[in-house]
Formats: sequence, C-alpha cells, structure tokens
Amino acid sequence: MKLVTYRINHAPESLGFVDENMIIDAHKLGQIKSSHLPDNMLEFIDLGIEGINHAVHLMNTATKEELLECSIPLANATLLAPIPKPRKNIFGIGLNYTEHVAESARTLDTSKELPQEPVIFSKPPTAVTGNDTDIIHNQKITQQLDWEVELAVIIGKHGKNVPKENAMDHVYGYTVINDISARDCRRAGQWIVSKGQDTFAPMGPVLVTRDEIADPHNLNLRLTVNGVEKQNSNTKFMLFNIEDLVQDLSKVFTLEAGDIIATGTPAGVGAGRNPQEFMWPGDVVEATVEGIGTLRNTIVDSEDLK
Repeated sequence: MKLVTYRINHAPESLGFVDENMIIDAHKLGQIKSSHLPDNMLEFIDLGIEGINHAVHLMNTATKEELLECSIPLANATLLAPIPKPRKNIFGIGLNYTEHVAESARTLDTSKELPQEPVIFSKPPTAVTGNDTDIIHNQKITQQLDWEVELAVIIGKHGKNVPKENAMDHVYGYTVINDISARDCRRAGQWIVSKGQDTFAPMGPVLVTRDEIADPHNLNLRLTVNGVEKQNSNTKFMLFNIEDLVQDLSKVFTLEAGDIIATGTPAGVGAGRNPQEFMWPGDVVEATVEGIGTLRNTIVDSEDLK
C-alpha cells in the first residue's frame, strides 16, 4: 500500500491511500463504510498491520460509487511529507556506504577506516518538508549546501533491545529522504547544525508499506541536480543493513511507532567531488528510490522568503 499525507488547496492535511492516479481519503472511506480510519499518518501507523488489513478490506468491499465519493485525482493534491511532524528527531546514519566513507575521508576530515558500529546523528522534526517544496539556503550560515539521497525506514511498533532476527518485524514501511547537509556547519565533529536546519529533511512523496518492497536491500538510489546525475547506487552496498540498524539503535533508544531512520547515502555527494560542487538558489534536486518514487525540491535563498 502507498500512503500519503495530502492537502487540497488550504484545507487541513489528510491521510490517503494511492490507487493508480487517485487518492482515496482514509477518514472519508471509514465514514462511508460505517467504520473508523484515522485522518493522519501517525495514528494510522499506530494501528500496525491490523490497520493496513482493515483499510484494504474496506477498499476491497467498497463499491465503485463509494470509492468515487471519497477519492480525488492525485494530480489535484499537494503531497506533504508522509509524516509532516515526527514525534521525535529523525535518526540519521552517517558513513554507511563504503565509497562514501572514502570520499568523506578525502574531503571532510572523517576517518578513512570503515565504521565498526553505526555512526548516529539526528535531525529535528522542524527539518522536515515535503515533495515539491523549497529547501532554504541561508548564505549567511553556509556556502556548502549538499545533497544525500537515502532510503528512510519507518518504524511500526515499540522496540527495545530488538534482536537482529526480529528487526524487520518492527519495520512499517519506507520513504525517500534527502539528507541535506551544510558541510561548513559542523562543530567540533558534531553534525546536528550541519544536518538539522529548517527544511533539511525533505521526505516523500509517499510511504510504501513493508509488504510492497520485496527486498529493501536491493533498491536502486539515484539523485540529480538540474537533471544531471550525481548519485547512482543500490541499498545492497550498505555497511550496516536495516536489521543491524534497528538492533543497534534499539540498544540505546526506545524505538516507537512512527520513528524514522535515514539509512545513509552512497558516494557522489557534492563535497566528495573534485572540484567540489554545492547547491545554490534556483537549483532543482531530485532524489529517487526504486519502488517508492522521486522526491523533488527547489533551493531558495532565505532572503527571498522575507
């Protein structure tokens, strides 16, 4: 199932199910079928697999007329981030692809040795933005605005000290995230100022439930800037796979439904190029993950937003 958080004009945000070129409004579907479905993504995730099965049952038993009554064309909707306001910080994983470790060591003063444990940082909820939105470039703060296409994992249920063999049971689904980074804003090795600025976590365009992705460790990743390819790789090259990450993170933090793990980026970032390349106002960046879709954003100058 493909899930979206969407808005029509200036109406409140809603939860929807994507069916080809249409969005079925979850809450309206529930009302029509004299049942209950939430009107937001986090409450739906809280229902777990039972919520997904219930929604599928309602869609499968609805008549064409009932579905038409609660549907709108996908083209008429504005897609927000699947989880517009996460309950807590996004868990970011740094240096999780071998070639990215090498390019970072050359240009960003990180170690050339492969990490022996996942490198963890975070991005605050205020960094989240959606598809076809602006990424704010504050040139008073950074001159090195960079891109990072990543597979994001959405947690579906509470977990602490999760064994590796049970890790995938805690995964609800996946989306695309572009881990925007201001390379010149690292502070004494700490990354949150570099990674956590407003709009530095665009996500979307959809959340795909776990059952729709046969193998999350064999998905192509691609990123372009102004149509020019910058990154092209596959999730099979992760140093620490999803099971490793869920196990490791849950040793330190309690994982909860709706938590987001950005699993790391492959080689091809701007800081790793010779000469280095960075994004500037007017640039359009598109991040694609196979089986999920393409996330598109435009860079804008913070001064233009005043």
